[in-house]
Amino acid sequence: QVQLVEFGGALVQAGGSLRPSCAASGDIFSINAMGWYRQAPGEQRELVAQVVSDGRTNYADSVKGRFTISRDNAKNTVALQMNSLKPEDTAVYHCNVQGFSGAGGRFTSWGQGTQVTVSS
Repeated sequence: QVQLVEFGGALVQAGGSLRPSCAASGDIFSINAMGWYRQAPGEQRELVAQVVSDGRTNYADSVKGRFTISRDNAKNTVALQMNSLKPEDTAVYHCNVQGFSGAGGRFTSWGQGTQVTVSS
C-alpha cells in the first residue's frame, strides 16, 4: 500500500498564510497526480489543487491566485502554499496521490487529513 503523511494545518487569522505538505511512501512505481482536496462540515469534498505528471496544474476557482501547488518528483512530496486565507477556506485538507503500484495496478491514496481553520 501507499501511505501519505501530512502536516502543516493550523489556526490562522484571515489574510494569513499556511503551507501544508504531504509525503508519499510505499509500493510506488509511478505517480500520475498529487493534489489536495478539502471538505468543510456539511459540504462535499472538493478538489483544491492538483499537479499531474507533466507539471500541469488544476485549481478550484475559489483559490486561483491565492494558492500554489508544488511537487518534488524525486521525493514524492507535494506542498500547498496558501496565501490570503479566508474563513471560507476552513476545512479538513486531505492529500491525494494517484499512480501505479509496484504490482502494476492503479492506486489512489489519501492522507489522514489536516485541519485548516481561518478566523475572521
